Amino acid sequence: MYIHVGEDVMVRTDEIIAIIDKDTVQFSEEMQLFLKKKEKQTSNLAKGTYKSLVVTVDQLYLSPLASTTLKKRSRKWNTHDNLLNR
Repeated sequence: MYIHVGEDVMVRTDEIIAIIDKDTVQFSEEMQLFLKKKEKQTSNLAKGTYKSLVVTVDQLYLSPLASTTLKKRSRKWNTHDNLLNR
């Protein structure tokens, strides 16, 4: 299934590695270095300040949606997939 991560971008749920809240990204030196290293693979989907970082297999997305919202959406679709596959 797919999850909407901001703007018109949909990401396959099985390609999502992590969904990280903005505070963790901003206050972690390791995360800042990671973002700098992956700058070319990063898409800023937030028109203003981003609320979360979505890490996928080959792309990073700065999302205007809260990490809790994205996690709820991904759980909803995973539950839906599990029910359909029974």
